[in-house]
Amino acid sequence: MNTKKLYQKFLDCNSIIDIDSRSITKGSIFFAIKGENFDGNKFAHEALKKGSKISVIDSDEINSNKNIIKVDDSLKALQNLALYHRKRLKSKILAITGSNGKTTSKELIHSILSTSFKTISTKGNFNNHIGVPLSLLKIKVDTEFSVIELGANNFGEIEFLTKIAEPDYGYITNFGKAHLEGFKNISGVIRAKTELYNWLIINNKILILNYDDPEQIKFKSSNHFSFGSKLEAKYMFEIIESDNIIVKCNNIVYESNLYGDYNFSNVCSAIAIGLEFGIDSKLIRKKLKNFNSKNNRSEIIKINNKNVILDAYNANPTSVEFAIRSFVKNKGTKALVLGDMFELGKNSAIEHEKIIDITDELNIDRCIFIGEEFYKAKQDSVKNIFFKTKEDFYELGDIIREENILIKGSRGMQMEDVLKNNMI
Repeated sequence: MNTKKLYQKFLDCNSIIDIDSRSITKGSIFFAIKGENFDGNKFAHEALKKGSKISVIDSDEINSNKNIIKVDDSLKALQNLALYHRKRLKSKILAITGSNGKTTSKELIHSILSTSFKTISTKGNFNNHIGVPLSLLKIKVDTEFSVIELGANNFGEIEFLTKIAEPDYGYITNFGKAHLEGFKNISGVIRAKTELYNWLIINNKILILNYDDPEQIKFKSSNHFSFGSKLEAKYMFEIIESDNIIVKCNNIVYESNLYGDYNFSNVCSAIAIGLEFGIDSKLIRKKLKNFNSKNNRSEIIKINNKNVILDAYNANPTSVEFAIRSFVKNKGTKALVLGDMFELGKNSAIEHEKIIDITDELNIDRCIFIGEEFYKAKQDSVKNIFFKTKEDFYELGDIIREENILIKGSRGMQMEDVLKNNMI
């Protein structure tokens, strides 16, 4: 079945897509997607029984009928369907990628745009070759703005996703040491992330540039608008407070509940985008003030008269260093609880050692390192304590007496469990 006919089926199914037979929406179209450990074709009939109108399969072992549509490749069919849908949308699409802060930025931008426009954004981490098509297919005919997150851990992936999303605007939060297994080094990260900007330039679309980033400013000759602390930026910001980010732009002060100066560019980008699209500064100020980070991202939690900064959604060497250097500006005694950083490949050992070296240089009273990578890099120190696992840490009991505590680690470490186990 060609994409045009499949698109009509999609419309007939109330424009609802399902890929998980465990949670079927009545009247949906089910796409049988294959993964490393599963084959959605096996659940095509189950999806129909649970309420899907149609199942799209790519298996020769299942007979097609009016409710089961056979295609060459279910995933490719889903991606083609998303592109076909995107070409028929009036919604402006803003694509966002980067090593750190892209989810926080996405949520901030969505929050501000939604004050004046019918806006949707990528849910959770639906930012890959499956998630991006699903996100695009959720855009309705009356949607005015769509903020689509693009993720990647290898070369060519951002370019591929950009070609499906065909964004009108693009923003890269930053370039950090993330997914080094695929990108090898920071030069690889820059090359991969700027695939977004390169596509926008070729297609005469608009770049959103952070003029504080030396890599992004290289693109300023292209069609763009800019923000940052430099005078030449279209939207020039001054940081007033970094504990909870407060900034000034055009003599207007914007307050947020986001912690740490590493969130400065996240806040500024969202304000700049709001201003660029004509949103009243009063609306932006109100939305920003009421925005609270979720899902273990820079959450500030009060526990037993202690200030706990829970930033455990994810971690890479760049984001960990940013978080630590911002954290040490707090007044009072300080403790770190850091978990391993994943997906660093052959760079893992040296990057974990660098983080330990950074903590040794700074005014931190106690450093707790958890995970096999940190444990392999352990060094004798009065203030440093190393544990192979969180369970080993839990056995020692409550050893943190400091007033300020930063908890951070890669998603797979689930460092929020430290709080659940009453270790603070």
